[in-house]
Amino acid sequence: MLVLSSSLAAVKVSPLIEKVSDHKDFKKLLRTRTNVLVLYTKTATSGDSYLKLLSDVAQTVKGQGTIAWVNCGDSEGRKLCKKVKVDPSSRREGAELLHYKDGTFHTQYNRPATFKSMVAFLKDPSGPPLWEENPEAKDVVHVETEKDFRKLLKKEERPVLIMFYAPWCGVCKRMQPVFQQAATETKGKYVLAGMNVHPAEFDALKQEYNVKGYPTFCYFEKGKFMHHYENYGATPKDIADWLKNPQPPQPKTPEVPWSETDSPVFHLTDESFDSFLEEHPAALVMFYAPWCGHCKKMKPEYDEAAEVLNKATDSPGVLAAVDATVHKAAGDRFKISGFPTVKYFEKGEEKYTLPHLRSKDKIIEFMHNPQAPPPPEQSWEDRPSSVSHLGSEDFREALKKKKHALVMFYAPWCPHCKNAVPHFTTAAELFKEDRKIVYAAVDCTKGLNHDLCKQEGVEGYPTFNHYNYGKFVEKYNGDRGEAGFIGFMRNLRGRDQEKVVKRKEEL
Repeated sequence: MLVLSSSLAAVKVSPLIEKVSDHKDFKKLLRTRTNVLVLYTKTATSGDSYLKLLSDVAQTVKGQGTIAWVNCGDSEGRKLCKKVKVDPSSRREGAELLHYKDGTFHTQYNRPATFKSMVAFLKDPSGPPLWEENPEAKDVVHVETEKDFRKLLKKEERPVLIMFYAPWCGVCKRMQPVFQQAATETKGKYVLAGMNVHPAEFDALKQEYNVKGYPTFCYFEKGKFMHHYENYGATPKDIADWLKNPQPPQPKTPEVPWSETDSPVFHLTDESFDSFLEEHPAALVMFYAPWCGHCKKMKPEYDEAAEVLNKATDSPGVLAAVDATVHKAAGDRFKISGFPTVKYFEKGEEKYTLPHLRSKDKIIEFMHNPQAPPPPEQSWEDRPSSVSHLGSEDFREALKKKKHALVMFYAPWCPHCKNAVPHFTTAAELFKEDRKIVYAAVDCTKGLNHDLCKQEGVEGYPTFNHYNYGKFVEKYNGDRGEAGFIGFMRNLRGRDQEKVVKRKEEL
């Protein structure tokens, strides 16, 4: 039976915190609750500061999450802690917080021990950390409620630039480091504030300040709204310079469609597509979307290549383009699923798809000597090696069985990852006979792995994490050569052996 901790002498604990000491009860708790944060303590009192805080958190997340407490200091609790391989005595505070999701271990709680952070975590255990948890955002004023927002505008004498954002928004995440640096550089003269207005309770506020997307920046002087700030590619200096002389956004001039510019490329439509290919026995066709960044980057190269080919007396062929967002029949017919897609047609028949053609010189070279594209490089996952390739479906289960796992989170296109692969593979080969050790890799671009990587704190590629029986221990920031990867694991194994010797001596 689960015992509720309603009358504990050490500290007044909410009856919503469940005290567990029996392994069967613990398993039942994980089986019947899907979102559980467990506090393991060395003694009955070593978690007092956590218990006070968690009592308030438990009240707020009631019905959404469960908080449990295991005292590893009493005889029953000690057995349970040993079974689940948790040792809070190794922690400085004598306490450890672990999260369990859908019946299995999910992650170690390593975010700030604050009411707001813990509530946010339990409401969305896989979500990103709060912006204010970043120590580099200390000079940004983090606004929580509409009341706080009105108070800030009423009392603040200095000009205020506020960023209305949503936690999931990619542009917001990209702007936050810039904004927080600008806050530090302009500290004392201006106030830079941030407010998550995504929840429905802020709908009226969003309407008031015309927040139609994220982020939206609003500038105030003495509490009065003056302008929006719209430079989303800004640097900290751009923001600081704008604050010295704030101006309303300039009206944007609409972008002229590529087909309406003085382009030497032949621009095709659904209607003209087939007849054009009949008239031109050798044609390279670029299927594009006007909003696509890679297409915009390629357009000048494609235009220049077309100009060279059009002027040539013995031109090997022509370059054409189709806006597949307008002329959808052509895009559908050739199964265009990404932009830009470049295809070569000979006598009206599709011959090659050419993902490697992006620059003027490569395009011209190809048109003079049309060849099948090189076969795609074999993925790391498909090459035989001693690295264990994991995904969201088997990540937790695989790591639970290993005392030490060094996991490389990567993207196949990332140059630094490609450089690290052979060294990481060599290290894995060296330790392949040790059943307690694994070198593992996760391709963060595949399927649901993206969410897994986010949960594991991956913000760039490659990221290396060390796990102990599935629990995150630390990020590996050492040398990315063989010596670094091998030395790291040897040190861990050496420490394990020292502990074994020490135990034997104590006996």
